[in-house]
Amino acid sequence: MYEERPSRLARAVVWSRTPTPSVQQARVLPDGCMDLIWSDGLLVAGPDTHAHVVVEGPGTAYTGVRFGPGTGPLVLGVPAHELRDQRVPLSALRPDREVRELTEQVAAASDRGRALEAVAARASAAHRTPVPLPPLVVDALERGEPVAGVARAVGLSERQLHRRCLDAFGYGPKTLLRVLRMQRALESARAGTPLATVAAQTGYADQAHLARDVKDLAGLPITALLIR
Repeated sequence: MYEERPSRLARAVVWSRTPTPSVQQARVLPDGCMDLIWSDGLLVAGPDTHAHVVVEGPGTAYTGVRFGPGTGPLVLGVPAHELRDQRVPLSALRPDREVRELTEQVAAASDRGRALEAVAARASAAHRTPVPLPPLVVDALERGEPVAGVARAVGLSERQLHRRCLDAFGYGPKTLLRVLRMQRALESARAGTPLATVAAQTGYADQAHLARDVKDLAGLPITALLIR
């Protein structure tokens, strides 16, 4: 079972997945986010461009902190594109001694979500924070605003915006727009909105465009995602 709650950290959530009784397959859809995860060790999940499929063994449990689009690099001190479509141990990003101490801290914690928040806060304070993109970039792309207009709104050329988006989100603004649009469409469809209406309300040309785009990003038809 999957659960999440708001984090004490800005623009983040704490999530957990309880142990599975048998081998199961989990499909993690792209969402523009990065995660710090505990599962018998600390690892970092980079931003995905397509669905990431995880095979979970019996008894496997996860706890994580998911950083909203653009915030992960500010915590972890690494450009998002360097971790795109990857899962890497935290030791690949932080000194071994520090990671050992943090691993022991989280392993011993009664509330691993809180412990991971503390790890994230410590990691954020340990490096020089890059200049973030204004939050309005994410907000505008989530609304489906044209990339050229978003660039003008933040005083950047489209090329500059693309470069800054690679660092902040792991991919360019057009890909982020597609990812956020898919997430918005799935949320609406899961609430019971008819797919034709979902397509019209979330910026797709039509229902066929919605179906193609979701299948390309998620690896499954939208109807299959709605019954999972």
